[in-house]
Amino acid sequence: MEDCVPGVAAPSVPGMIEVRNLTKRYGQAVAVDGLSFTVRPGRVTGFLGPNGAGKSTTMRMMLGLDRPTSGEALIGGRPYGRLDRPLRHVGALLDASAVHPGRSAYHHLLWQAQSNGVPARRVREVLRLVGLDGAARRRVKGFSLGMSQRLGIAAALLGDPPVLLLDEPVNGLDPEGILWIRGLMKDLAAEGRTVLVSSHLMSEMALTADHLVVIGRGRLLADTPMDDFVAAGSGSASLEEAFLRLTSGSVEYRGEHGKGRGPR
Repeated sequence: MEDCVPGVAAPSVPGMIEVRNLTKRYGQAVAVDGLSFTVRPGRVTGFLGPNGAGKSTTMRMMLGLDRPTSGEALIGGRPYGRLDRPLRHVGALLDASAVHPGRSAYHHLLWQAQSNGVPARRVREVLRLVGLDGAARRRVKGFSLGMSQRLGIAAALLGDPPVLLLDEPVNGLDPEGILWIRGLMKDLAAEGRTVLVSSHLMSEMALTADHLVVIGRGRLLADTPMDDFVAAGSGSASLEEAFLRLTSGSVEYRGEHGKGRGPR
């Protein structure tokens, strides 16, 4: 578990994400329920939970896209909405398809760079980094799923931010691309950045994450190093088995025999 005094909030440090008693209600439905955890720099933190656990809603509240019913999400001690030139502080990949189809990859990134005071030369740098330099002038509507995903990753890296929030970053990537993004996330963390990754792919998280935050029905189930999580899973041999044991009572959908279908 986290190395801090129980009941005492850890001091904010640059790049640290703090979720404090975060709650989000939609009418009578509770999507996130008094959630608190901290994501620290220098490691890849996996953000896991069954379908309907509240992961996407939590990440949207971190980015100011949804307003909490109560509680707060802070990045370096401040809400996202109070960050000056936010792309220089936080890079996010939530929906790689949310791009104007008529724009080229270059111009999609250029307008984001200009809106946040990022030098235009950085656009070429990130396109080269994600392997899209040869497709810079192509319209996004002709991109494959994997290319769109790479463009979304380029946008997240555009401001060279200390904090990265990535939702299903390997979606649509081929094996070479998966190996590349895995190495990239580890390298970013090794540079001292904060990397929060939400994924349903347990096998990939087992190879990538150093630390895990697991939620179910909007509540915290675990906040612990990867090795400790697996070791505590009643002798489980894998991350997937440990995850399913912990979240079996938190799945949104159940099969005909009452067994959880697990993450999707």
